[in-house]
Amino acid sequence: MPLPSGVSLPVLPRPTDITVDSLDDRPKEECGVVAIVGIEKAAELAFLALYALQHRGQEAAGIVAVDDGATRVHKGVGLVSDVFSAATLSGLKGPTAVGHVRYSTAGGAGIENVQPLTARYARGEMALAHNGNLTNQLDLRNRLVEEGAIFRTTSDSEILVHLIAKSRHESVDAQIDDALGHLEGAFSLVVSVGDTVYAVRDPRGFRPLVLGQMGAGHIVASETCALDILGAEYVRDIEPGEVLKIHGGTVERLRSLQPAERPSPCIFELVYFARPDSRIWGMSVDRARRAFGRAMAQEHPVEADCVISVPDSANSSALGYAEESGIPFELGLLRNHYVGRTFIQPTQKDRDFGARMKYNPVREVLDGQRVVVVDDSLVRGTTSKSLVRMLRAAGAKEVHLRIGSPPVRNPCFYGIDMPTRSELIGASMDIPEIAEVLGVDSLGYLSLEGMQGAVAEGGPYCNACFSGDYPAELVDVKRGLASPEGPAKC
Repeated sequence: MPLPSGVSLPVLPRPTDITVDSLDDRPKEECGVVAIVGIEKAAELAFLALYALQHRGQEAAGIVAVDDGATRVHKGVGLVSDVFSAATLSGLKGPTAVGHVRYSTAGGAGIENVQPLTARYARGEMALAHNGNLTNQLDLRNRLVEEGAIFRTTSDSEILVHLIAKSRHESVDAQIDDALGHLEGAFSLVVSVGDTVYAVRDPRGFRPLVLGQMGAGHIVASETCALDILGAEYVRDIEPGEVLKIHGGTVERLRSLQPAERPSPCIFELVYFARPDSRIWGMSVDRARRAFGRAMAQEHPVEADCVISVPDSANSSALGYAEESGIPFELGLLRNHYVGRTFIQPTQKDRDFGARMKYNPVREVLDGQRVVVVDDSLVRGTTSKSLVRMLRAAGAKEVHLRIGSPPVRNPCFYGIDMPTRSELIGASMDIPEIAEVLGVDSLGYLSLEGMQGAVAEGGPYCNACFSGDYPAELVDVKRGLASPEGPAKC
């Protein structure tokens, strides 16, 4: 759907210069979730699964272990390997665990917002991990506060805890069903109440969630790569709107949520977020990205000597472009995988500091060559501009940039930490202007039709960040509680 009636986007200024303001200007996923049910030392398995899902959130991590209905929790700010140790994991006993890795979108980055969220209520001890964003979170929060609810966090995920706890239904099944009926937007959830785990996907299925099996136990995770690291068997994707109850070695399908007009899995998962060795929406992420690259080579051919990728998320797309075009694929850029937070502050003159911290060109590959550079998306354009300068300094004779998705022109309200609309280079410039700002010899974006056609078997998709067609109602925007520029960053 378009933006609500009466809500208009502002006319945006055309930036005259774009400077590096971070080590990576790509959008960031909100989180990854996992639940281990009916397997001894579940917390240790959850730790490994979160390690595999680290790409979905690097800000914080947490695990709640459940043993005979009692919960133990450990969570903290940082990478999974920083938050957990052998000692902390040994204290998380029990055959059930819920885990989470996070990059904040809704709510702030404080320790109080680190998930899983926990609460003790009338039916037992609860733990909740959420991937996605609620588009009616402010409306719900205001109503709950008026009814006397006291919030401990600024996370939209806590809203569900309150809705479950205040439900007048007797059974936990009915309470969760009642609470879910109030939600709008994107939510892939795992919720434990005692030793029982509930796994939920919203009716449009924005975010992925898969079911696996390991012996007599079960695993729910955001991606199949989390199953692979455990040696677990992939059973199936959890369907849009499906609510599963997992307890005592059995999986029961509860009443599904009200179906949407059409499922809308996020196509940006295939473009950028999901790991290439995962399978989501019923397809290989690697093969999907190769298909994007082949379609891009058909839409935007060019005479060149080599194809290189902006590693690592664009590797598969670059291989697809090379396969279709017949231009050799080369390793022209190497990525430093050990870049963390830095206390060194670059000077204003050092505009390429962030890019040089993260990437380094291979001069022997680039010198004197006409180079096709493939990237998965172009958001602010800051990193791309710096990379083009680096490639030319390394001797590249021509630089032709190919983007494996359409121009990003709209903010995301469904769980991606996308810049606001005024920060999106595709929202304020046309393609020739962007090419001039970036300093490339040519610029080609994969068309919306080409992108969706390359992976048509998994669609239809949510493509709101490209098209502005928002499939789930933007309730808070419509009621004037949130800005159409994009979700607020706290």
